[in-house]
Amino acid sequence: MVINMLSRVADSLYWMSRNIERAENNARVLSVQLIHMLEAQNQEAADRDWEEIVEVCASAKDYYNLYDRLDRETLIQYLTISPFNVNSLMNSMNYARENARSTRDILPEELWEVLNAFHLDQKDWQELPNTRQHTQDYLAQVIKTSMTSQGVIESSMSRGTPYTFIKVGKWLERAEKTARILNVTCEKNRKEADIPTDHYYYWLTALQFLNGYDAYIKEHPPTMESKHVLSFLIKERTFPRSIRYCMDHVLEAVDKLEGGKISHYSEDLFQMLELIQEEITSTNIEEMDMNELMSFLDHFQDRCMTLSRMFSQTYYLIEPVHAK
Repeated sequence: MVINMLSRVADSLYWMSRNIERAENNARVLSVQLIHMLEAQNQEAADRDWEEIVEVCASAKDYYNLYDRLDRETLIQYLTISPFNVNSLMNSMNYARENARSTRDILPEELWEVLNAFHLDQKDWQELPNTRQHTQDYLAQVIKTSMTSQGVIESSMSRGTPYTFIKVGKWLERAEKTARILNVTCEKNRKEADIPTDHYYYWLTALQFLNGYDAYIKEHPPTMESKHVLSFLIKERTFPRSIRYCMDHVLEAVDKLEGGKISHYSEDLFQMLELIQEEITSTNIEEMDMNELMSFLDHFQDRCMTLSRMFSQTYYLIEPVHAK
């Protein structure tokens, strides 16, 4: 299928979607962490958890290039409204709005209204005192804006090429974030394997980060075994934040872009997608130890970066600096 759409338009739709999804995912992680911090009996352990949050939501290297130490309040600001963090919630939502603005003639008018309303409100949020409740309200508003945006897209857009580019961005971003959260959780579990602690908390937290606790507990008995949680979040075909579900939908969307045919320019992209699917389905998650799981997740994250590059090259999109 010949894509009858300018590459700059496709590029804007794809990155609008990725940035909305990125903002929601990071807002969920921060919201859960703030709640855990209030509930924690061991404040020192709760503070250590922020090191994992940096790795999930941003780059520890970039953070330490700006700051000498891990200060909780500084970090919260860095991850939410800092102009110096390209993946801050503020920047991600600004990128999404700018991409939507340049494609307003293609998108539902309600989507622009939702994103623009958040943008206008966000200016006021930055002037308010930096309290814990203010931060939680801001995180809730990011999540609500993302979910409302997705609702508008699903209920209002024709299932044509623009819609499909949006879907690829969403599912690819979500798959990569799930892998990153699980990788950080596995690393923490491996480091503290010999420490007498309740590792139930780690897997509960991973499920909460990915908005998957309710779905998981309805399918499994109330035992939080790592192998069951990992298998659910990696291979469950019906859970919309599992790696397999996301990658199935990326392949489905690319297949739709190509009209069910493989062209010479998309052959490498299809081969990579099929290879990733094979690696996911053929891997026995429940028989792997933590080192093997971390290796698998590292490998998958590398695959996601390669796939993003290949998708951009295939459809002449631009890989912006802030997305890398």
